[in-house]
Amino acid sequence: MSEVSRPLLGRRIVVTRARAQASSLLTALRELGAEVIELPTIEMVPLESYEVLDGALRNVDRYQWLIVTSANTARVLAERLAVLGLGVSVLADLRTVAVGSATARALRERGIGVDVVPEQYVAESLVAALRNRMSGSRILLARASVARDVIPEELVRRGAVVDVVDAYRTVIPAGAVESMRRVFSDASPRPDAVTFTSSSTVKNFFSLWREAGLGRVPEGISALSIGPITSETLREYGWTPAAEAKNHDVAGLVAAIGQRVAYDGAEN
Repeated sequence: MSEVSRPLLGRRIVVTRARAQASSLLTALRELGAEVIELPTIEMVPLESYEVLDGALRNVDRYQWLIVTSANTARVLAERLAVLGLGVSVLADLRTVAVGSATARALRERGIGVDVVPEQYVAESLVAALRNRMSGSRILLARASVARDVIPEELVRRGAVVDVVDAYRTVIPAGAVESMRRVFSDASPRPDAVTFTSSSTVKNFFSLWREAGLGRVPEGISALSIGPITSETLREYGWTPAAEAKNHDVAGLVAAIGQRVAYDGAEN
């Protein structure tokens, strides 16, 4: 494969995504020639109790809409329906909103129909996609524990009744502090870029960075963001993203990385 088709050849890129979800990003970057450094700052783990989620699924006929915010949430919904002996058919009468193309794909792979996919992975886009159809509706919103409250707040403001249920929770992986020190120590070649696929990966990265006692993020390392919410969080921590994916999924992120990191390499 030529250097033209491997624009990331010689570039060192850190992937902070959860290890269980990172395979497609890792593969794509390696195919473009990058040296990929796995540094997961987030891990998805089961809830301590599924009582609330299970109760909502048992009484799903009270809802008109279902909003699913991630592919991992789609997986958990299907699993809990199976545990309850209900099957995905109980969702057939709901209008289902998938936040993001990866979420839509995960739902369809499990036999759950998708009615709406907002153009962008942001609350404003979701609200715009639903337009005036939410007033008086009861909505079940399934998401990660401790997720942002923007979406339910906006829906309630427009007249909907929203029940928010957690599908899973996220933690910082064991050994992540030591991994952070190893990747960013003076003894290691400096990475060219760090990829971020959610606000949680950003927050956990900086939590680990502080715990590792590494000081300021070195100049010359690019932050690469999957979308506007992640970019907003990066800016809150004082790190302006060098690039943001136009399509807020792995393919969009890879395209942004290819353009930005290759450009940086050409300048050096």
